[in-house]
Amino acid sequence: MLSNSLIELDRAHLVHPVASYRGHEKQGVRVLASGKGATVTDAQGHQLIDGFAGLWCVNAGYGHETIVEAAARQMRELPYATAYFGLGSEPAIRLAAELAERAPGDLDHVYFTLGGSDAIDSTIRFIRYYWIARGQPQRDQFISIEQGYHGSSTVGAGLTALPNFHAGFGIPFDWQHKIPSPYPYRNPVGEDPKSIIEASLAALRAKIEAVGADRVAAFYAEPIQGSGGVIVPPRGWMKAIRTLCKEYGILFVADEVITGFGRTGPLFACSEDDIVPDFMTTAKGLTSGYVPMGAVFMADHVYQVIADGAGASAVGHGYTYSAHPVSAAVGLEVLRLYEGGLLENGIKAGARLMAGLESLKSHPLVGDVRGRGMLAAIELVTDKAAKTPLPTEAAPARRVFDRAWDNGLVIRAFANGVIGYAPPLCCTEADIDAIIERTAKTLDQTLEDPDIRRAVKG
Repeated sequence: MLSNSLIELDRAHLVHPVASYRGHEKQGVRVLASGKGATVTDAQGHQLIDGFAGLWCVNAGYGHETIVEAAARQMRELPYATAYFGLGSEPAIRLAAELAERAPGDLDHVYFTLGGSDAIDSTIRFIRYYWIARGQPQRDQFISIEQGYHGSSTVGAGLTALPNFHAGFGIPFDWQHKIPSPYPYRNPVGEDPKSIIEASLAALRAKIEAVGADRVAAFYAEPIQGSGGVIVPPRGWMKAIRTLCKEYGILFVADEVITGFGRTGPLFACSEDDIVPDFMTTAKGLTSGYVPMGAVFMADHVYQVIADGAGASAVGHGYTYSAHPVSAAVGLEVLRLYEGGLLENGIKAGARLMAGLESLKSHPLVGDVRGRGMLAAIELVTDKAAKTPLPTEAAPARRVFDRAWDNGLVIRAFANGVIGYAPPLCCTEADIDAIIERTAKTLDQTLEDPDIRRAVKG
């Protein structure tokens, strides 16, 4: 089928996620045809470095035959096995055990989902069950962070604190509360780490007291706020917030859907932050995006309360595709690849990526460079001293994404002028250098636009 036919079929039938439907109909789809390593090729043969690993997920890179073989072998042997009725499959059992062995602290129990959004939904279900089993049903209030992202399901999108995910949907719910993001580049207290941590602790304590300390069930945080603009809190921030939650007996949920599986360096960012959460959610890199799968890690002390509370009764939460054997087989092979050299390569490539982006800091449009490992961002401004964002009427996200695409680079262009990077861990030095070179070219071209040139100060 010709690519132009695909474009028309797409316009007529495929509903795209987080898109202006009318805008997409007008522009038309860009069809990706193949991928290898860190490179993808579209239907016209245009090759691009995938600087965003699909949607922060193809951590291992494209075209690993061993992953394909693992999936095909499992499909031939046993393509599906339910985890209901006390049944199971070897890949799912082994993957749960391998993950629990590597997880921080006592995160010994793993519940498999289809992705990150339903992993978050599952934590809400488990947390409600936990507090009812503890005899504290009044603990039904949840706190998260402004500019945080915790999925796009109905309740998860309420924990998410991004306007697009609320507008027109009647969320957040009145039991979902927010505190300000640490956001060092734009924090009212400035960029001093100690001041940011103290401000966040004060905000969380105030919110807990306002809601009622005996009513708060859980607090949600990403080690790095991904969809909010790759916001990197200061070192020690996660640990300080975790400690405060413990003080109040509030369950702490670390959302590692983006940061998990080598994205920031180690297998899990929580280990780098030196914390053990009560729950940890993962997805994306769990299978490197080759097949859908997510996972909820549950601390032993939480599991025991839920198990004792249920007794002989079933805990009424489940999905048809939970612990899917094909996804689990892929997860096992991806884990083998991570530990067989990809994590180590990702650390080296991440250092090169950060150094390369730092070298762009003198560019007239670059206000901030931030990141950890293979998760990074640059924030574009027209006035560095005032930190003035690019004008909204310039449609910076569309303009920058399109221009980078034409230059052979896939990036995440946020509406506020932030450019996000999350390349595959398999990137070579040449791949990283190409990301930096093509970013620089994109910035130079954007600076030459008359409306941007007029807005730039200095």
